[in-house]
Amino acid sequence: MFTGIIETTGLVSAIEEEGTNITFRIESSLAPELKIDQSVSHNGVCLTVTSIADGSYTVTAVDETLKKTNLGKLTIGDRVNLERCMPANGRFDGHIVQGHVDQTGICTNVQDMNGSWLYDFQYGNLEVEPSNQNVTVEKGSICINGVSLTVFNSQHDTFRVTIIPYTYEHTNFRELKAGDVVNLEFDILGKYIKKMLAGYR
Repeated sequence: MFTGIIETTGLVSAIEEEGTNITFRIESSLAPELKIDQSVSHNGVCLTVTSIADGSYTVTAVDETLKKTNLGKLTIGDRVNLERCMPANGRFDGHIVQGHVDQTGICTNVQDMNGSWLYDFQYGNLEVEPSNQNVTVEKGSICINGVSLTVFNSQHDTFRVTIIPYTYEHTNFRELKAGDVVNLEFDILGKYIKKMLAGYR
């Protein structure tokens, strides 16, 4: 389990296709602290560390993950948001994040507010059945590229978040622009409630 509080970013230094899977080599200050088989969130996607060497490590994303996330769009030189699993004795600073991306969304606008940044996102997807559509609520939680954030201006398939300077400087939000695809994990509590209201169909 994760909290959506990003520890650092990592640099994609190599990409290798292996059948329908893709293996990524990530350069990061976290590498010396990792171990094989450890779970790490990459842009909100939980992946398993498979090797570690010289300040970098590798993870593999399978075809299903590549289809449902933005990892398949990564190129060498891109930065990804990184978070290790929450320790049992750690503080719960963000919200419950599983590292299981529900779908991707699109950044539609970025506005510099001279001290903070406003980001608008759209996640309507005609391929999603109406009964399974994801939802946001005003002042609810959302995980965007692994970052725990608070929703406002919640609409049918759009929402807005505000980014403070610290988050802007310490995540890949500073590189995000209109038209970019992001990973979205919706609040697990909201998903359970919606399922119960739907009668577990």
